[in-house]
Amino acid sequence: MVETLSDTGRMSFLDHLGELRVRLLRALLAVSLCFAVAWSQSRRIFRIFVQPIQPFLGGHKLVFLEVTEPFLLYMKVSLLVAIFAASPLILYQLWAFVSPGLYPKEKRYAAPFILIASLFFLGGGLFGYLVAFPYAARFLLSIAGDFQPALTVRSLFGFESKIILGMGLVFEMPVAIFLLSRLGVVSPAFLLRNLKYAVLIIFIVAAVVTPTPDVITQCIFALPMLGLYLLGIGAAYLVPRRDGS
Repeated sequence: MVETLSDTGRMSFLDHLGELRVRLLRALLAVSLCFAVAWSQSRRIFRIFVQPIQPFLGGHKLVFLEVTEPFLLYMKVSLLVAIFAASPLILYQLWAFVSPGLYPKEKRYAAPFILIASLFFLGGGLFGYLVAFPYAARFLLSIAGDFQPALTVRSLFGFESKIILGMGLVFEMPVAIFLLSRLGVVSPAFLLRNLKYAVLIIFIVAAVVTPTPDVITQCIFALPMLGLYLLGIGAAYLVPRRDGS
């Protein structure tokens, strides 16, 4: 017989699925509302996205090959902006989903978690936009100096959006390490002891998420990840874990 929340004080598997569905729908609603606002300014937003690479285009305009490309481009631009704009609400829904399994004293971390995780996600996206994307684009375009660039809007924004979104996710590493340490899954000593393995895993992950196979772009991902890993270890040392040690 399936236990219910009223019978045992705990949520059953079906209750968890129902709660997850509600949280996902609310997160989707937040993204949809932000998408609608971003769509109204999508052309202006796209011009902002291409600003970092304009100095490397040599005055050449971006091109498109299919009649549907501009429409799809503006949709992707709006969706990317919507994800970042709605990130605090998305993180709140994530916290609300896991909070029933936390201790009362741990539930007090809701506001700091949402604030810090949102700032790291937005900071990662900003780093991708201002640093990672321009450096990667400049390096790749410098190799193609013997050719006439005819960049399509789809390929350029696809490359840029992967870097920006990837950096946003990468910058969540200290928050993830803090939570794992707080729950007692890992400890600062364990993380330091396995630093060499972490470096190897970081470069493997960077190679997987990097939109191009070149080493420079891979390092642009890997080096911040390594710094964030060390920052996460520092945060784990400062905050006591769940067992109180």
